[in-house]
Amino acid sequence: MIKLIAIDLDGTLLNSQKKITDNSLEVLQKAKEKGVKVVICTGRPLASISSFIERLGLNEVGDYSITFNGGLIQKNDTGEVLREYTLSLKDVQKVAQELERVQLPADVVSNQKVFHLVPQPLKHASFYSELNPLMSYSKRMLTDLKEEETFNKMVVAAEANYLDEQILKLSEEVKQEFTFVKSRDCLLEVLNKEVSKGQAVANLAHYLGIKQEETMAIGDEANDLSMIEYAGVGVAMENAVEVVKAHANLITTSNDEEGVANVVKKYVFL
Repeated sequence: MIKLIAIDLDGTLLNSQKKITDNSLEVLQKAKEKGVKVVICTGRPLASISSFIERLGLNEVGDYSITFNGGLIQKNDTGEVLREYTLSLKDVQKVAQELERVQLPADVVSNQKVFHLVPQPLKHASFYSELNPLMSYSKRMLTDLKEEETFNKMVVAAEANYLDEQILKLSEEVKQEFTFVKSRDCLLEVLNKEVSKGQAVANLAHYLGIKQEETMAIGDEANDLSMIEYAGVGVAMENAVEVVKAHANLITTSNDEEGVANVVKKYVFL
């Protein structure tokens, strides 16, 4: 019996118009009424998913979210932090210098704020603000960052083909020291080495007393792979990247064909 469903947002629960359909809403609300924990598990911060949390009715006691690709687990009603992994200032400096070396733009996410590091590559400036317009943006030089600030993650928003080419140039030392994961074809995220969606789902399940085999995870991108591998039932969207499909137990319909609602109806409402 499934007791916890971890669901990615972009490319998974959200359709191409970035909407949750009425049918998907109804299915997930029914799952919650049955006592199933419905957990949004996203690379976004809580502030940029608040409208979806509210629409889903997941802002009550006993509701949880996993944000920053597993870097933060919170109670939705109070915002209380259950677990958090961040980057140190030294981490940010090291990664920023490496990204500059390979001519990739860098942004630093600090809670609800984004620091747009300057200077940036002239031909490949970041467009992260277009991907997450609800965040608060400001330009910062690396030397302006303070040790006492919280650094949840770093992001690289660049044209997909160029990004893939430059990722290959990153040093092995830096790649071993941090978690590098793509959450979209044009977006690379850099996180604390301990961070993954899979580990966060495992931590939350343990906190709630839910067994691994009682979990389901649904996603489409490389950053969803760890939770799909962890879950008792790992589900890939039809529109998922091939590596996710290859490791999933099931493949549901696409995000424009209500794939989340379809798989939940079939495997949770038994």
